[in-house]
Amino acid sequence: MSTASPLEQVPTLSSDLTRVEEQLLVAVQTDNALLQDIAAHLISAGGKRVRPGFCITSAAAASADFAPAEHEVILGAVAVELVHQGSLYHDDVMDSATTRRTVESVNSKWGNHQAILAGDFLLGRASEIAASLGVDVAALLASTISQLCDGQIRELEYTYRTDRTEESYLKSIDGKTASLLAAACRIGGIVGGLDEERIDHLTTFGRAYGMAFQVVDDILDLTATDEELGKPAGNDMIEGVYTLPVIRAMAHGEVGADLKQLLGRPIDTTARDEARELVKQSGGLKSAHADARRYANQANDALRSFADTAGGTALKAAADHLVDKVENLIV
Repeated sequence: MSTASPLEQVPTLSSDLTRVEEQLLVAVQTDNALLQDIAAHLISAGGKRVRPGFCITSAAAASADFAPAEHEVILGAVAVELVHQGSLYHDDVMDSATTRRTVESVNSKWGNHQAILAGDFLLGRASEIAASLGVDVAALLASTISQLCDGQIRELEYTYRTDRTEESYLKSIDGKTASLLAAACRIGGIVGGLDEERIDHLTTFGRAYGMAFQVVDDILDLTATDEELGKPAGNDMIEGVYTLPVIRAMAHGEVGADLKQLLGRPIDTTARDEARELVKQSGGLKSAHADARRYANQANDALRSFADTAGGTALKAAADHLVDKVENLIV
């Protein structure tokens, strides 16, 4: 899969993200050397920093040209990324992951207790930074953390359950994926001084982009190869996480009945491959693809009022890239 940033055309973003990296390391400084090492572990491993990029670019969504981001915008981007990082620490504990971004995971290197506490530390640092940016940002970030937890709990609630509903799935991905992208865009708009209507449009864009991104990711888990994904294909079904294409397939007559007989319990790779084929036969992939297209188009439509701004143009390019990715999916 491509690792290119969806905002790579922004001329000032590289230098702004360098400032984000610097401030991330400042944010985790503490007189507890062990805690600092653990908290900085994944930050030092790098990443595309998509959420900080969306925050910074959204702050420029009322500007005619790009300029280096104000310090408050950088801090907003750092707060968003710290929430993301903290959630990864917790995710790796729940998944018993051994690696993350090609390095040893925190839980594998230091233990589950240390990983959980370091994740909490990152969320705490994010909250401190958000508070320094004003009540609106602090309240928004607190709400987003709650939504992340809600989304993850909804997924865990239905693990290995063949009666998972579409409503549960959609609320789950809205919480665990879309909410943080929406918050990144909204915080950028707030600290960038945009008016309320434009901030709302940016929030709609971020949420729709996140929904489309997650549905696409779930389709690729069923259609791409291990090499294309960089991880085992069909892994969600093995772990008992039944996503939209699978939910739709299980509701499909005879094929659905056969699929339910396979699922509902841990499966091996042979059963996984059989289940993937049943999902394809059911039309579940094509149906989910239509939803991905709808969300991608919603993200695009939310940017109509930003046609003549620097940030709006860049976000539109990211939305167009997402639409193209959806259209090029083989389902």
